Amino acid sequence: MALAGAVALGLAAITSACGNAPDPEPITPVTVTVTSTPPSPTQPPTPGSSAVPPASDAALAAGFDKVAAATGSTVGISIAPVGGNAVPGLTLGDQTPQVAWSTIKVPLAIAAERRNGPSPAARAAIVDSDNASAEALWSSLGGGQAAADAVTEVLRDGGDTTTVVPATQRRAGYTTFGQTVWSLPDAATFTAHLPCMSGAGNVLSLMGQVAGNQQWGVEIMSAPRATAVKGGWGPGMSSGYLVRQIGLFTFRDGRRTAVAMSAVAGTMSGGIAALNAIANWLNRNMTKLPRGNCT
Repeated sequence: MALAGAVALGLAAITSACGNAPDPEPITPVTVTVTSTPPSPTQPPTPGSSAVPPASDAALAAGFDKVAAATGSTVGISIAPVGGNAVPGLTLGDQTPQVAWSTIKVPLAIAAERRNGPSPAARAAIVDSDNASAEALWSSLGGGQAAADAVTEVLRDGGDTTTVVPATQRRAGYTTFGQTVWSLPDAATFTAHLPCMSGAGNVLSLMGQVAGNQQWGVEIMSAPRATAVKGGWGPGMSSGYLVRQIGLFTFRDGRRTAVAMSAVAGTMSGGIAALNAIANWLNRNMTKLPRGNCT
């Protein structure tokens, strides 16, 4: 998908909480020193994936630290080969658990399609990140605990063994499901299993058709090619603005890599700029990234 012009047009229409309210007044961004999780020497290789040796992990971490510091934002990323789990040595930067915002619409749409089949609401929730459509999907699952259980079950099918979708509203003015606390490693693992999951094909296709309000981050990559993304955004719990994205990109050999990344900045546009910088870092280091296929 072409980025030129799309982000400029999309940003004018993007609103906080993935479409609820105007972008808050800018505040001073906070620069942090990012650290990386050391690689696990005992982690077995993922079937169908190419493992990254620890030396490459260290080099990637150093490069990430430099790019992250230059953004002036609090950024983090987790990387996983398709068919596998998040790689400990490639979980970099800030790993503070954050709310999912609209990235959780992916398992929500899958849960609704498994129950009711494809719908215009699923398309709008993924392609346009439309909140009213996502609320309709939530209601179609019974709302409350029934809906929370259905979406959590999809997360489990995607290899995420810890995240629990809330059944009641946690923050006034925002969706119940959007306040799911979703760590980057769990989100990356789930994204890496998306192509392998039963009943996820249509939603995955919709993630390859996102509108201009989500054409940033992984979406700007050209080689390897981005094939699916979903963004999420909203004000931070105490200050700043959180921008998140999950995405898949495909290499020429057909194998794929999944990422989950986030940025906390003073404004949404600052968060997008930070994730674009991380996507450019990914593009420069594509040969060092783990990749895989469903087994």
